[in-house]
Amino acid sequence: MIPDFQRLMLPILQVVRDGKEHRVRDMVEEISRQFKLTAEETKQMLPSGSDFVMHNRIRWARFHMSKAGLIESVERGKHRITPQGLDFLRKNPSEISVPILKSFPEYEKFYSASHQRSTRTLILEDTATLNASAVEKDTPEEMIESPYQALRKELASEFLKRVLDCSPSFFENLVLDLLVSMGYGGSKTDAQAVGRSGDGSIDGIIKEDRLGLDVVYVQAKRWKSTVGRPEIQAFAGSLEGNRARKGVFITTSQFSAEAREYVNRIGMKIVLIDGDQLAELSIDYGIGVEDVTRYTLKRLDQDYFEET
Repeated sequence: MIPDFQRLMLPILQVVRDGKEHRVRDMVEEISRQFKLTAEETKQMLPSGSDFVMHNRIRWARFHMSKAGLIESVERGKHRITPQGLDFLRKNPSEISVPILKSFPEYEKFYSASHQRSTRTLILEDTATLNASAVEKDTPEEMIESPYQALRKELASEFLKRVLDCSPSFFENLVLDLLVSMGYGGSKTDAQAVGRSGDGSIDGIIKEDRLGLDVVYVQAKRWKSTVGRPEIQAFAGSLEGNRARKGVFITTSQFSAEAREYVNRIGMKIVLIDGDQLAELSIDYGIGVEDVTRYTLKRLDQDYFEET
């Protein structure tokens, strides 16, 4: 399991104790070996996909220790230990945490200033409840993304409930809107074939791109029950009968394991989109949802400060 950013502080300080300049990627390799992390854990992303979890936590651990004067930035992306950091390591500490960093005047000043700006910051818990067990284990990005993902999951659930309450024709139109928003069909007029095919296993045909170099056959099922292998086989048969190579099967429910296994074994390309994926894609492309508010997370532009 990936350590939280506080558990990474001491290993990071030990890595840079040689006095050399170190980048985040160097720290990731060394610390991953220390904690015996798997390749999958090392490459694990934040829910937003904006950064690797390990990189993000190392950056924040490094940030906190720099505020305590234990390490310093020498140039873009590179840090090294300070004399104060070396003195601290000579005491053979068993750990480094936010409460321990508060013993350094520089960090205490930073901590106090951050709490004067907000009753509860993204950096730390409120001073009154701060202790070794109550200190935040997540980085600020993780603290932001956790409630965001919870809200998004609830929105996806509500989205599917509303879709199931709507008519089949409304669902077909929703699928049309989504595909066009994703770049298929060129325009909604070009994609009007959806839902108008005479083939019982095909709900429509849509251009794969604006030039119409290829087409994609579509099946849309507003179901509550699981879509099994027979339905996918029928869809594949319709594709073969039309000499088609690509198809998308979209449902509000789920696909059985047998259906997914069948798709992986056949020669033609069929993409299965279940209810959860349909909701996620609709949210991503703004179908049936609207913005309430937006927050933009920014970071320092290091290139801007490069003097020539």
